[in-house]
Amino acid sequence: MKLNKVLFFMAVAGMAIACKNDPKVTEQVDQQEEQKPVETEKFDHTVEQFADLKILRYQIPGWDNLTLKEQKLVYYLTQAGLSGRDIMWDQNYRHNLTIRKTLEKVYTSYNGDKNTNDWKAFETYLKRVWFSNGIHHHYSNDKIKAEFSKEYFDSLLKDTQTEISQEAKEVIFNDQDIKKVNQAKGIDNVALSAVNFYGPGVTNEDVTTFYGKMKSPNTDKPLSFGLNSQLVKENGELKERVYKSGGLYGAAIDEIIKWLEKAKDVAENKAQGDALGLLIEYYKTGDLQTWDDYNVAWTAATEGNIDYINSFIEVYNDPLGYRGSYETIVQIKDFDMSKKMAVLSENAQWFEDNSPLMDEHKKDSVVGVTYKVVTVAGEAGDASPSTPIGVNLPNANWIRAAVGSKSVSLGNIINAYNNAGGSGRLKEFVHDDEEFELEEKYGQLADKLHTALHEVIGHASGQLNPGVGETKETLKNYASTMEEGRADLVGLYYLMDPKLQELGLVEDWEKVGKAAYDGYIRNGLMTQLIRLNLGDDVEEAHMRNRQWVSAWAFEQGKKDNVIEKVTKEGKTYYNINDYTKLREIFGRLLRETQRIKSEGDYKAAEALVEGYGVKVDQAVHAEVLKRNEQFTSAPYSGFVNPVLVPEMDANGEITKIEVTQPKDFVTQMLEYSKNYNFLPEVN
Repeated sequence: MKLNKVLFFMAVAGMAIACKNDPKVTEQVDQQEEQKPVETEKFDHTVEQFADLKILRYQIPGWDNLTLKEQKLVYYLTQAGLSGRDIMWDQNYRHNLTIRKTLEKVYTSYNGDKNTNDWKAFETYLKRVWFSNGIHHHYSNDKIKAEFSKEYFDSLLKDTQTEISQEAKEVIFNDQDIKKVNQAKGIDNVALSAVNFYGPGVTNEDVTTFYGKMKSPNTDKPLSFGLNSQLVKENGELKERVYKSGGLYGAAIDEIIKWLEKAKDVAENKAQGDALGLLIEYYKTGDLQTWDDYNVAWTAATEGNIDYINSFIEVYNDPLGYRGSYETIVQIKDFDMSKKMAVLSENAQWFEDNSPLMDEHKKDSVVGVTYKVVTVAGEAGDASPSTPIGVNLPNANWIRAAVGSKSVSLGNIINAYNNAGGSGRLKEFVHDDEEFELEEKYGQLADKLHTALHEVIGHASGQLNPGVGETKETLKNYASTMEEGRADLVGLYYLMDPKLQELGLVEDWEKVGKAAYDGYIRNGLMTQLIRLNLGDDVEEAHMRNRQWVSAWAFEQGKKDNVIEKVTKEGKTYYNINDYTKLREIFGRLLRETQRIKSEGDYKAAEALVEGYGVKVDQAVHAEVLKRNEQFTSAPYSGFVNPVLVPEMDANGEITKIEVTQPKDFVTQMLEYSKNYNFLPEVN
């Protein structure tokens, strides 16, 4: 699971772990706006800004300290990741590759006037499509509006002798497929979502019926049915098109396999090599048992300086939570920070034993939770350009219980966020000087700890009741937001615990906890609303969870005025009057959220999310948007990737690998499309 940039920096600071996760992990009510940057060296993290997006760059500190063999491993893994880039585009929407290639040809071929408003609007549209890996907004899921006319687009096509199918052209401008993922209540979410996980005519009932008939060979180790396939109807019969060599996306998968085999040859140790071998076998066969075998092996392979995430993993883009989006992150261990934060993993059982969960929902033995701070060396697919700031995998509950999980915090990504903005937005939305000073002094540390607690303790905690199915089956369209909210609540509960100071993680647990609570409530009830258009419901899973956690806590504390809604000079603020009681409220909600998951209580999940996480106070929303108009920084951020450039000897052997920065966002996107173009427009 991924902590999204938006997910987290916004969540806690008020500003990406996604777990993809906020996630991101990520966000400009994020640390970029709400934290005072601390520059450790002269490096310009900002590339450019357009529409609602800011493009940043990140460094790979410690690269020169790696051996050549380790550098080769990183290089091969990044090449494998980029080779599958177009899979994500096609998964997001069936016309994405056609539209992207058309837009790129026009962009590179047009010799007309590029100073007109129409051309500038076209250029911005293309950049937004690049950023979102398709024509739907990466966060809101709404179709990106073209701010140029169809007539102008026709003239560009004519001038550049570019052809596009009529259907693909029309969809840029019409009202069809307006939502990539539609999580609204009371509709057919599959039929009304444009995401390309399901073929035409497939419905919610089709999906639940199809997978309801599937039984795992071992019911204690349920397979992830649907994770790596597209479900379609052929002659009225439901059929899976499996992602594998020789199957759907086979051409790109063969390239991934080629680079993974090179990576296996330079693996740091046998465990790492064996895991890579299983991943290769999974890509060749599409077999879900092999996927589980790989995840067990990958989770246990904790030695070495290099690690990676690669395959069809997070299910946020599936309205019913079955199918995994393609993503990859290549990581180098940050030894110093990992050592400092390992204390959480070492004390995971203490946190489980002392949580407010019902005894029957606690694990007797929390196993195999590893936590590392890592340096990102490359990302692709669902992790790029919009990246999480932390990840906890694997997602299968039985593997977490039996083997454990890996949690990572993306240190250099977090550093880039922290050093790419100012504190103006924070000053606008804090209630008073005390809140501002707490955030300035303790906010970044609170964010890091919340990320770590969310990933290491949160996702690893709790257990399902015997006989209860996986949450995607029981909680259905609410599974993702309930799980992210549950992990958030674990972090929130322990951020106000003196245990953190006892473990040496903070010098003043109370002030760090206050900063964390201030930021979470401020963001959950106010600042994250800058991401929505007035009148919109909250639909993204992480935004929903931040709102239902905050709104439920606000309502529960009304009697004792735990959180006070304050109006000063016509502006709304939320001020926490009693942090101790707020912690108790978070504990009660955590207990209930775990009960819902453990028992598979769909009705309770629906009531919680729909009652507190979807609808927005329109008066507050309008006010937030008005107050935010003074800030020019974009509400969303993403990254270009450093470029790894190998030097070869006369025999074609790599002798050195240099790290360079891309010229700009446009150049990198065009180079990716040229060099990693392995899929046809229609798959």
